[in-house]
Amino acid sequence: MNDDALLAEQMAYYKAGAAEYDRPYAEYEDLQKLLAAVGDLPIAGHVLELACGTGQWTPRLAARAQSVTAVDASPEVLALARARTGSPTVRFLEADLFEWRPPRRYDTVFFAFWLSHVPPARLPGFWNTVAAALAPGGKAIFIDDGPAAAAHEEVLADQPTPTALRRLDDGSEYRIVKVFHDARTLTDDLTAQGWSVRIRTMAGNFIGVAEPPTTAA
Repeated sequence: MNDDALLAEQMAYYKAGAAEYDRPYAEYEDLQKLLAAVGDLPIAGHVLELACGTGQWTPRLAARAQSVTAVDASPEVLALARARTGSPTVRFLEADLFEWRPPRRYDTVFFAFWLSHVPPARLPGFWNTVAAALAPGGKAIFIDDGPAAAAHEEVLADQPTPTALRRLDDGSEYRIVKVFHDARTLTDDLTAQGWSVRIRTMAGNFIGVAEPPTTAA
């Protein structure tokens, strides 16, 4: 399966499973700790949130920001995010993040549990988009699963792109991109691209803060 087909199936999974999206946040204490950690992150100014999902993180960003632009490809999860987020400083946009280009620059670009869903071949382009979206002095802040999370996924072997199988309550199955980034390797890769990056681990997850190359256009 090529990346385009896999990404289409991944989008279908999140559209079909919107009502089940929030369940892990209620069940896993580690996720609650990660949500609480947002208060200690350098979130400021105008914030762009990529792959906002059902808005678990959005109100916490809004509490720290001058404004939040929250983007997701699924209208189903965006409807839930709008219902959860009552702040007048938050604007929601429906867009495919692999095609959409931000029309302006932001002080903070935030994405939680999105990096692991980006195919490795598309990572350089993705980071270029993030760099282009940041205002001078701006920071990218990202949270995601580390390698330990693979034990809780049905990983499909021998795939050209790292892939996991997910099931919904109705029994339907979907393949999604799932890359379990190692904090050290990710740090080295971003540093090689000119980013200044600090990544710390928290339980089985990691939290990263990165500043783009100074030559970013």
